[in-house]
Parts: sequence; C-alpha cells; structure tokens
Amino acid sequence: MVRPGRSPLVRSQLTGSASIAGCPLFPPDNPWRRVISSAPLNPRSAAWVANIGGSRFLHPDFGSDPSYGIPYSVVPASQPKVAIRFTDYADESDPGPYPIPSGARIEAGGDAHVLVASGDCHLYELYGAARSGSGWTARSGAVFDLRSNALRPAGWTSADAAGLPILPGLVRRDEVLSGRIDHALRFTIATTQRGYINPATHQAGSTTDPNVAPMGARFRLKASFDLSPYHGAARVILQCLKTYGMFVADNGSNWFLSGATDSGWNDTDLDQLKRVPGSAFEAVDTGPVHR
Repeated sequence: MVRPGRSPLVRSQLTGSASIAGCPLFPPDNPWRRVISSAPLNPRSAAWVANIGGSRFLHPDFGSDPSYGIPYSVVPASQPKVAIRFTDYADESDPGPYPIPSGARIEAGGDAHVLVASGDCHLYELYGAARSGSGWTARSGAVFDLRSNALRPAGWTSADAAGLPILPGLVRRDEVLSGRIDHALRFTIATTQRGYINPATHQAGSTTDPNVAPMGARFRLKASFDLSPYHGAARVILQCLKTYGMFVADNGSNWFLSGATDSGWNDTDLDQLKRVPGSAFEAVDTGPVHR
C-alpha cells in the first residue's frame, strides 16, 4: 500500500460521519469523504461529459429487484476467515484468508462481486467470486483499511477496474433513510482513457484520447441544477452528487450509478433519477492522469 499524493482538494471543506460495520468509512480527509462542491473544474470537463453523453440520462443500477445492484455483508470482527484462491490477478490481489460468511450474497451477473465490511474496520472485496469447498475462488480481491488513506500500489487493480473499493461508492438504503450520504458514489461509463486519477490506481481503457475520461475521474452535479422537483431517496442521492460527486470506477453503461441491492427500495422514487441528463454534470480537477 502507498500513501496518496496531495491533490487540489486538500483544502476543501470536510464534513459528514459516514460509517459501516461500526467503523468510520475512511478518515474525514479521505478522497471519498471530501466535499467537492467548490472544487475547480477539470479543463477537460466539457469534453468528458460530451463523450459520455450530455443527452443521456443518469440511471440507478439498483433497486428492489435482486438481479440489480451489488449486495454486501456486514460481519463482526470475530467472523472466522476462510481461504481464497485467486485465478486471474493473484499478483495484484491481497492474499487471504478473508472473513466471508458462508451465506454471503454474490452479485448477480458477470462481475460476481462479494463485498464484506468487517467490525475489524477493513473491507474485503472479491471480483468473479464463487464458493469452493469451505472457501472461495475469485478472479481478484482487495482489502482496504477503513482507518487509513493508503491507496493500492500504482497500477494495481482491486475487485473493481479502477483499483478503488466498491462498497464506499454504493448508494445504501440505510444512509438514504438517514437523510444524507456523506461520501462520494460510484458510476460506470462505456469507454475510458488509458490512465487513472488517484485515488484510482488502475486503468482499463481502450483509447489514449484525452477527451475521454479516465478511471478515477470525479464528476459532480452542477450547483445550478434545481432539486426542488425531486423528493425522497432521489433528492438525498442528488444532494450527495452535488456535495461529494461520483467516481468513474468501471467500464459499463454510461451514467449508471451503483447502489446496494435491497428489497426495500422504492423503485418509483428511484426512477426520478432517470430525468437527470448527463449535461447536468461536470468534472472536477482532482489531480493528474497517471499512465
């Protein structure tokens, strides 16, 4: 693990009390926790938005249907750890064992993520996970210390293409019900540049075009966007996107916002997000593109 470099956001206002499993969701000065509502624009903002699609719309990639969204588990610090065998990216994965319960839910679909937040104040995340005897196999895996600002080594993936943790970027129903989300979110775009911006540490791009956003690019909802027509969960989520924004974390459908699977979501409420156009977003300057 390496310490992240300082960025133009170091002096931004810090606020909030995001948490998971009884632990802080990273220190208050962590990039995920930084308020970016007043951060400077990235010089490529207009080009990046145009490439993703200014006339496309935000899309909640989660809801009450368990085939959408990414599930996660919360376990105590005493949860027994089990062996993990990595099949694809062992050289960039944190070795096991991981405290994954036998009943941990696997994300539906090809990515098959398994996410666990432990009372030992670590996140344990797997990509391409499958049960194997008393343990698990996975294509890759990563462990994140919730008390630390350390990044993964430069060039390393995680359970996500950008080398970022996944769980902190999910819209979680417990946070929405509290009335606020005090951290950045995660979204996908179809095409990414071959590069990354910290806190991302890995690229999965298909072009060197600087007018295409890289992994780790951070977008916010414009301050001028009117939230008064929105209510409920959508209003809470949109306020978060104004205050904390969202990171490009993986290749996927454009403007697809990630959230946790939960049967309690009100899908009609979430559908309000589909009225928000890509042109309502702008990219902020959070540091250089690493290649």
